Amino acid sequence: MIRLLGIVFASKTRLARILAIWLCCCFASSGDTQQSMRELHTSFADPPADSRIMMRWWWFGPAVTKPELQRELEQMKAAGIGGVEVATLYPQALDDPSTGFHNLPFLSDEYIDALRFASTQASKLGLRMDVTLGSGWPFGGPTIPITQAAGELRVEAVSIPEAAGSVAVPSISAGENLLQVFIVPGGETTMKVVDAKPVSEIRAGRLIVVPDKAGQRTALFFISSRTGMMVKRPSVGASGFVLDHYDAHAISTHLQAVGDRLLQAFPDKPPYAVFSDSLEDYGSNWTPDLLVEFHNRRGYDLTPLLPALIGNDGPQTEAIRHDWGKTLTELTDEHFLQPMHAWARQHGTLLRSQTYGFPPVTLSSNRFEDLPEGEGKATLNMWREFSDTRWAASAGHLFGHNVISSETWTWLHSPAFRATPLDMKAEADLHFLQGINQLVGHGWPYSPENADEPGWRMYAAAALNEHNPWFFVMPDLTKYLQRVSFALRLGKPANDVALFLPNDDAWASFTVGLQRKGLPHSAAGFDDSGSNVSIDESMDRLLGKQVIAQVLDAGFNLDFIDADAIDKVGIPYKVLILPGVERIPEATYETIVDFARHGGIVIATRRLPSTAPGYLNRESESAQIHETSQALFHGNIATAHLVEDEHNLGALLCVSLEPDFTTTPANPEIGFIHRKMENGDLYFVANTSNQRLHTLAHFRSHQEHAEIWDPFIGRISGVKDTASIMLDLEPYESRLFFFSDNAMQPAPDAKAAATKIVEISNGWHVTFHDPKLHSLDMPVLNDWQKQAELRYYSGTATYTKNVTVDPGMTVVLDFDEGTPVAKPNPLGPHNMRAYLESPVREAAQVFVNGQLAGYIWHPPYRVDLTPFIHPGRNELKIVVGNSAINTLVGQSKPDYRLLYARYGTLFVPQDMDFLEPLPSGILGPVKLLETNAGH
Repeated sequence: MIRLLGIVFASKTRLARILAIWLCCCFASSGDTQQSMRELHTSFADPPADSRIMMRWWWFGPAVTKPELQRELEQMKAAGIGGVEVATLYPQALDDPSTGFHNLPFLSDEYIDALRFASTQASKLGLRMDVTLGSGWPFGGPTIPITQAAGELRVEAVSIPEAAGSVAVPSISAGENLLQVFIVPGGETTMKVVDAKPVSEIRAGRLIVVPDKAGQRTALFFISSRTGMMVKRPSVGASGFVLDHYDAHAISTHLQAVGDRLLQAFPDKPPYAVFSDSLEDYGSNWTPDLLVEFHNRRGYDLTPLLPALIGNDGPQTEAIRHDWGKTLTELTDEHFLQPMHAWARQHGTLLRSQTYGFPPVTLSSNRFEDLPEGEGKATLNMWREFSDTRWAASAGHLFGHNVISSETWTWLHSPAFRATPLDMKAEADLHFLQGINQLVGHGWPYSPENADEPGWRMYAAAALNEHNPWFFVMPDLTKYLQRVSFALRLGKPANDVALFLPNDDAWASFTVGLQRKGLPHSAAGFDDSGSNVSIDESMDRLLGKQVIAQVLDAGFNLDFIDADAIDKVGIPYKVLILPGVERIPEATYETIVDFARHGGIVIATRRLPSTAPGYLNRESESAQIHETSQALFHGNIATAHLVEDEHNLGALLCVSLEPDFTTTPANPEIGFIHRKMENGDLYFVANTSNQRLHTLAHFRSHQEHAEIWDPFIGRISGVKDTASIMLDLEPYESRLFFFSDNAMQPAPDAKAAATKIVEISNGWHVTFHDPKLHSLDMPVLNDWQKQAELRYYSGTATYTKNVTVDPGMTVVLDFDEGTPVAKPNPLGPHNMRAYLESPVREAAQVFVNGQLAGYIWHPPYRVDLTPFIHPGRNELKIVVGNSAINTLVGQSKPDYRLLYARYGTLFVPQDMDFLEPLPSGILGPVKLLETNAGH
C-alpha cells in the first residue's frame, strides 16, 4: 500500500482521494493493484492542492489596500501557488496625505481589518494562509521592556593602577545586574584567567582592592546585561527590543500582545499555521536567572567559575563552557519553543518554525513544532555541505513530520528581479535532494498599483511576482514543483546513513567576548573573538568538508542525528557516522554500542570519542567513555570501524553496504533522494550542473518493473531494463523513477526514424506589448535589447510566422541548446543560480493556430507541436518575456533619504551597482524537427 503521511487539515474531498489510493493499494490482487497504480499515476499528473508551493507575502509598511490584496491573491492562485505566509516588514514610502497613501501601524485596527480581509479572500480562493507571529525578525517589539530584552553576559576589563586601593565600577543600567568581580594577574592583554580571584567589596561606586606593587592587575566585572538588539526590518509601529529567548515571561508577553491580537483577524477559523522566522538573536548568551537555572540543572554554582567563559581556566574550561551552553539550549526549548507550541495548539493552529541559529537550539529542538522549516544557503553546494535545510528535513524524518518546508530562493541570483524560472528550478531541486517537500518561496512583494515598474521589492531576495515579464510561465514551473513535492511525500524517507552532530563539542567551544576599549585583539590567555553560541553555525567547523560529500559520492543519502534524538527515538538507520567526535554522553554511547551489537554499522572518523561532556565527575565518566570506545572499535564488534582519513570513508561504506544509487561513470553533480513505499521504491534524480550528462544509473531497488515519471508534464513511461537505466540528462534536468513488482506502465518501443530539420529563424514579425513601441520585422532573429529604443524595455513581445507542414508528420519546435556560463572562481557567498543562458531570454509561450502548445523556460528548449498542427499552412505565435532588470537599469535609483530620516535605515538595496541590460527575445536559431509519424 502507499502511505500518505502527515497531511494535516485535509479537506473532505482531498481526504477521500487519499483514502481511495491507500485502500486500493492494500490488496494484492491483480485488478486492485492495477487500480492503485492508476490512482497513483492520476495523482502524480494532477497532484493535490496542498503540495503546491507557498509564497512569503511581504507587506511593506504595511501600506496595503483591499483591492490590491484581492488582485495579488488571485494572481497567485492563477499561477499555481497554493498559499501565502504574511510577513509584515519595513515601509517603502512615507505617508502622503495629498494622495491618501498610508502605512498602517502594525496591529492597529486598520491592519487587523486588512489581515482579516486577506484571510477571508484566501479562504474563498482555496489558498492556505500562514501568519508570522511578529513583524520583522527575531520576535520582539514595543511591548518588550528592557527587563525582557535579549540578554548577554557583559564582561568589562578594567586595569588596576599600581598601589591603587580602588577602581570605578562600570556603569550599570536598567536591565543589568553585577554578578561577580575577579582580580586577575596581568594587564588587559596578558591576563592569567586561571589565577582569577573573586572580590566583592564595593563602596560608593568603586571596587575596593588591596594595593599591590608586585605587577599589573586587571579587574573583571561580570554583568548580567542586554544585547540591545532591535527587531530587524520592522514595520511601522513594530520597532523595539528583541525578546529574551531564555525567559518564559518574555515570550508570554509577546504572545499576549502580538499573537492574541493577530488572531483577532481570524475570528472564524485560525490560520493554517503561525510562523517563527529565523532565530537570529545574535550575541544573546545570558538571562538574569541563568545562575539559578544553571545550579538547578547542572548541580553546581557557575559564579566562581565565570572566568572560564572568557579564557583558559585550566583543564576544566571546556567542560564548564559545555554546561553553560547546554543550559542555554534547555532554556530556549523550555522557555521559548514549548510555550509557543502550546500557545499554537491552544488556538487550534500549527507551529511552523525555523529552529536553528541563535540562541543555540539543536536538531532535537525541532520536536517542539508541527512543521519544521529549513532555509537555503544560496550556494551551489548546499546539498553537499552542512545546511539548515537538511537539518530541518532530518528533524522531520526523526520526529514523524512528513511535510517539511524550506525558505527557498532567499538570495537567488541577486539582485531582486534578476532570477529566472530556471534559476528557481535549479535551487528548488537542491532542496528536494535534501528531503524538503514543501517550498515556501522568498518571496512575493506586495506592490501598490501606483508604484513604478517593476514595483516594490525586498532589499535582498528574489522578487517572484507578476512584475517579472516572464511570469506567464509560472503555472508551468509551479506544476513541476507541485508534482515533485507530492511525490516526495509518498511513503517514508529511505536514507541509509545518520551523521551524528556533536552538540556536546559545540557547547564546549562556546565563548563570551570580552569588552575592552582601544585594545588589540588576540591577547594571550583569553578569548576576545566575540560571543559564539550557535550549534548549527559550529557544524561546518566540527564536521569538516569531507564527510557529507564522501557519503553522497559513495551512493548513499543521509540525515543528521544528535544525542537527544538517539535517546528519544533510537537509531533508525543502517549506518551511524561519528565525525571526529570527542565528547558524547555515556547513555547515548551505550545505545550506539547496542545498535552495533545488533548489526548496525558504526563508523568513527579522525578519532574515537574520549571525553565526558560535563564538569561534574568528568574524570571518572571520561574514563568510561574511553573504555566504551575501546570495546566498541577495538573489541569483537565487526560492524564498528575507525577511519582516520575521511577520504577513505566512501570506500568503507561501499564495502559495508550496497549503495543506493550510483552512476557509471561516477558523477558527483547528479543527486538523488529515495522514498520507500510499501509497494515499491521512488527515486528523485537531478542533474545539478549546467552540462548535459550521459551516464548509466544503478538503483538498489530489486523490483521487477520500473517507470519514469516526468515531473514537467506528468507523463508516465515504462523502462525495460531495471538493473541499469541509461540517463541522458539535460542541464538542470530532473526525473522520478518508480520501481515495483506490480504490473505497471509498459516500456515504449524504440522507433528509429529520419528527422527533417527545417530552419525557420528568418522572417519573423515582432509586436511589443507596449503601445508606445513600434512593431518590427526581423529578417534574422536577434537580441532586441541592442536596439536603442528597446535597451531598457522589460516586458513581452509576440513573434509571429506562418509555417507549412506536410501531412502525417510529428513536429517539434526546437530553440537549440542553452549556453553554459562560467562559474566565478572563487564562488562568492551567494552564488546560487542556473549557470546556463537560455536561447530564449527569459521564457516563452508557444501557440499554434491559436492554441497553447507549451512553454519554454528549461532545457530541452523544445515544444511538441504535433497535437495542434495540421497539414499545410499554420500560424505560429511565440510570446516572449524578458527580465525586469532592464527597466531597473534605465531608472534612477530610489532616493530613500527622507524615508531613512523618518524611520531609520531599515534596509539598503543590495547588488544594485554595475547592472547592465540583459539580452532579450529569441536569440535563435529556431528549427522545426519533422518526423514521419508512421515510423
